[in-house]
Amino acid sequence: MTDTAERPLSTKSRRSTTRRQNLTGWAFVAPFGIIFLALLVLPIGYALYLSLFQKSLIGGTRFVLFGNYAKAFSDPSFLDGALFVIRFSLVLIPLQMAVSLAIALILDIIVTRFARFSRLMIFMPYAIPTVIGALMWGFLYSDNFGPLAEIFESFGQQAPDFLSSSLIFYGLLNIVTWQWAGYYMIILYAALQGIDPTLYEAARIDGASQWQIVWRIKIPLVTPALLLILVFALIGTLQFFNEPKILQQLAAGAIPDDFTPNMYAYQQAFSLGNYNYGAAISFALGAVVFICVYIFLFATRKRGSFFS
Repeated sequence: MTDTAERPLSTKSRRSTTRRQNLTGWAFVAPFGIIFLALLVLPIGYALYLSLFQKSLIGGTRFVLFGNYAKAFSDPSFLDGALFVIRFSLVLIPLQMAVSLAIALILDIIVTRFARFSRLMIFMPYAIPTVIGALMWGFLYSDNFGPLAEIFESFGQQAPDFLSSSLIFYGLLNIVTWQWAGYYMIILYAALQGIDPTLYEAARIDGASQWQIVWRIKIPLVTPALLLILVFALIGTLQFFNEPKILQQLAAGAIPDDFTPNMYAYQQAFSLGNYNYGAAISFALGAVVFICVYIFLFATRKRGSFFS
């Protein structure tokens, strides 16, 4: 009788303890959950709601469903901006990956205090806010008072104007590579540090040179990290906004308001007050990003490597 009476009590006690633990866990998660809902989920939901309506002076606000999206995908300004960021990505991403991989491989070989200091210095641009970095490069690019102009002038030459319409592509390319290469280098360096050193020893015993170890062992084994930073870079570049927006006032007409889709959405929403169409452009860009990333992941999921 005693055992029978104690068993339900023990089960009930366990359930009470489990319930209390669950409530404690939810209590810790609740602050983040509230912030996440208030600052991310609800604004995105409201923007999606706005994108389904159209506001005009004559007709007022009316429900158009996907009318704004159809307009966006037939809008030359949006399409030209989307094509620019895709073209920019095709140049920028391989350049970023090559630079960050080369630096990571060099630092993986050099094991001195200088290497530690170099890692910190190369990573430093990522720690600098984008606005400050863009303003700094705008000063460096300036043909009036920038140091680049003074250096070329001392040799009797005219400095290239990276804020002009013909060279702004390369000016932005340099800024974004400088800003993000250090971050990607850290990811690749961490992946290299995770490789078993016995693989290198076995390769050296078999007569492999340092160059062969890099191509046959190191690079293939860090391919998952390369794929990861490629996805990060693709998503970030397709949403290009901060750098061109900051340099817009310094570039003397080289960067129009519809330079990128995000800048065009910003102009529609905050300069022209067309919040509905601006929201639709933002979600249309999100669709473009999703499709590009999905196509890339689908193309690489079976291969899992650039070298197979």
